[in-house]
Amino acid sequence: MSFDLTTHRSELLMPAGNLRKLKMAILYGADAVYLGTPDMSLRTKSEFSLEEVIEGVQFCHDHGRRAYLTLNLFSHNKDIPKLDEYIDTVRKVQPDGLIIADPGVFQYVRQRAPELPLHISTQANICSWLSVDFWIAQGAELVVLAREVSYPELVEIREKCPDIKLEAFVHGAMCMTYSGRCLLSNFMAERGANQGNCANSCRWNYGLKLRLKDGTREEIRITEENADLFEFLLEEGCRPGELMPIEEDDRGSYILNSRDLCIMPKLDEYLKIGVDSLKVEGRGKSEYYAAIVARAYRMAIDDYYADPENWDPKPYMRELESVGNRGYTLAFHEGRLTNYSHDYEHTAAIAQWEYAGVVTEVTEDAFLVEVKNKLTAGEVLEFVSPIARDTVLLRMYEFENAENGKMLDTVHGSTKTKIRIPFALFDHEDLDELRARFPTFTVLRKERALTEEHWARVRFDKLTQGLELKGQRNDKAYEKRRDALIEEIGKDDNARRFKTNRVGVDGCCGKGCNGCLIFWQDEQYAKAREVLLRRKQGEQLSRAEASELKLPG
Repeated sequence: MSFDLTTHRSELLMPAGNLRKLKMAILYGADAVYLGTPDMSLRTKSEFSLEEVIEGVQFCHDHGRRAYLTLNLFSHNKDIPKLDEYIDTVRKVQPDGLIIADPGVFQYVRQRAPELPLHISTQANICSWLSVDFWIAQGAELVVLAREVSYPELVEIREKCPDIKLEAFVHGAMCMTYSGRCLLSNFMAERGANQGNCANSCRWNYGLKLRLKDGTREEIRITEENADLFEFLLEEGCRPGELMPIEEDDRGSYILNSRDLCIMPKLDEYLKIGVDSLKVEGRGKSEYYAAIVARAYRMAIDDYYADPENWDPKPYMRELESVGNRGYTLAFHEGRLTNYSHDYEHTAAIAQWEYAGVVTEVTEDAFLVEVKNKLTAGEVLEFVSPIARDTVLLRMYEFENAENGKMLDTVHGSTKTKIRIPFALFDHEDLDELRARFPTFTVLRKERALTEEHWARVRFDKLTQGLELKGQRNDKAYEKRRDALIEEIGKDDNARRFKTNRVGVDGCCGKGCNGCLIFWQDEQYAKAREVLLRRKQGEQLSRAEASELKLPG
């Protein structure tokens, strides 16, 4: 089943954890956002006050976008008295939808505020067209399908339920339990996962301990001398005789750690069948995440509708790799999970890029930028426009404190320092165009130095993602990359390196960045400069061209 792409367009739905994240998500391409207050949504860590919710919804409407409010708590008796006040407030806010999980709350709101469009939360665990039909009968306008719904199931649901809007997750963290119905966090940390206060117990590392009969506890130490004497096995009750090995190293075991969901390689399939809303997870993620992920999916969606036959996910995947992640997986897209969906070796979210700063003001002659992470002399900053696709690179050898004009070699992000970046530093850009392309809330990023352990994780994640996409197994390659990662973890070496020479004053990345004294003055870059001078304003060398010209970076 396919939809008329000229009349039916899927919306990009982004999370909004606070007012600034909301604004950045909208400016960077979201068609809609979802948000809520801590008391009545499944996000006790929400940073929205009621006044900010009102301002956020108005901001969306002023930009021609939509805002959905969350009322997806599982209600206890103590929550019911607050419902009437909440409904009265929601009516004033005038959201484009109210997201609900609890059938009792749904019925309550339906009776008292029949004009509000009601959406069914993923917490309702909708996995079949029969469940969708149930909610249609109750009066729901949209249902959010569970993450466990496979693509073939999604196709069937779309065919059997054409008269209701369907929403599907396309990006973000995965929960090890069934659509977030988790009790691990409650049991281990007394933090209610189903009230939005999850302690992420599935991300912890677990160690095997031995308790002796006298009550003392000992750590089981496996050494080279005793490693061959015993092994630990797990037998599941319904499969007697099928012994599964329990493996653990000196870091413990991340037995429940899922990679992050990323449907981008298959996004065209979702657009083809007319999934109404493409949902990104992450109200607790950073504003950098909100901006860059929205930008990547906005470009991908627009390019598909412009030319579906030649759509290719690769450039958008490169953009998503600049955001912290635990490695990407298609998760339940094909139905069954593969062993590539989990990472038993490493749980941290890493990225080759990091948030450098955000434009807080554009003056007559400069950008004012709030610094988010440490900047050092020789750093290359990349300006990522919310309006235009082309980014601009700027190499800076010192930083001007916007408050006192003092020149600095280093700026620390924790100080919330604002720096002034004069337009005069952009020696290859049209200044009027520069002002227009990079308004307030423009994100700046920079390459991040990683440890060898992190680089090994990046290579391991790329391999597993490729194998999953191809539907292939390559145990030899998998074990080789996994063992290389384990070896780097064992070294406990904290030395860091950049992928390219984009920091310091001794090397050059070969991109011809604005203000790069090395590139624009050193004789070894003469041929590359000739190539760039024939390009349009601001167009830089690609990685392939830089390699072909044998540039040192």
